[in-house]
Amino acid sequence: MHHVLVIGAGTMGTVHARSYAAMENVELVGIVDIRAERGRELAAETKTEWFASYEEAMEKLARVDIIDVCLPTYLHKTYVQKAADAGKHIICEKPLARNKEEAESIVDYCREKNVKLFVGHVLRFFPEYEKSRQLVQDGAIGNVGVARTFRGGIFPTAWNDWYADYKNSGGLVLDMIIHDFDFLRWCFGDVERVYAKSLLGRGFARMDYALVTLRFQNGMIAHVEGSWAHEGFSMKMELAGSEGIIQYDSAKEKPLIAVNRAKQAGMSGVAVPESPLRENPYFRELKHFIDCIENDREPRVTVEDAVKAVEIARAALESIETGKPVRLV
Repeated sequence: MHHVLVIGAGTMGTVHARSYAAMENVELVGIVDIRAERGRELAAETKTEWFASYEEAMEKLARVDIIDVCLPTYLHKTYVQKAADAGKHIICEKPLARNKEEAESIVDYCREKNVKLFVGHVLRFFPEYEKSRQLVQDGAIGNVGVARTFRGGIFPTAWNDWYADYKNSGGLVLDMIIHDFDFLRWCFGDVERVYAKSLLGRGFARMDYALVTLRFQNGMIAHVEGSWAHEGFSMKMELAGSEGIIQYDSAKEKPLIAVNRAKQAGMSGVAVPESPLRENPYFRELKHFIDCIENDREPRVTVEDAVKAVEIARAALESIETGKPVRLV
């Protein structure tokens, strides 16, 4: 039995807490949140205890094996280090940190303390994205030359409106489309050059938009689009290869379709429609991390992957600020 303490009762803390509460080999031993009403509400829902601070939880709880940090990005380092100091394994929401140097320092600190660190890049656990990567790896559409992704929704609201504070959040580039940076790197390897444009600094109240172009070391080009100016939420991708194309649109009835040009007579293709899942991607991600702890396995998302994702996001932000492309290698 793994005893898990969740720090943060916001959107991701709620998702994680509900997942742990549904797992057979996990006991959710507490929720930490400075907001008493929200903390008590989530604790009651998941049948656990609420604590007003990390220190109170660690003092009162008889056993904690894993600490799950679901706090705003700028607080990750502080609480990951506290957990490491206590000798606990750690699950931290993405992005790991606000910049590459801070991310690397977090990784080094956890290694020094001999605790495992897992970072929640959950897109790797969405069946549609897993299937798309597998199709690419299997050569179903030949050599991929161009990719396009989109992720968009309304401007997020959270505790203390921290997403609107750029020095703390990094905007949608670091806190949202980093998902796509990680997925594309998972599929196509390391990024060589980044060029980006956005609305950052142009004074649009509670709206943001960015278009990031990534050139990979293998020559592949990806256009990553993000928006906090939409109603509702949706995500899309197109992966175009020499022999076919993979298309995904979460808003469509059949969101994932792979077409091989050699079999395209009559526009025939292989469709993988979305279906309700007994275990959602967040549940699958956390279950995977716990299995890695239990069996001392390498996770699907390594700490090096998490650092690389932050590096790409920061390069995009630098490009936005300077108007120039940024080379990573």
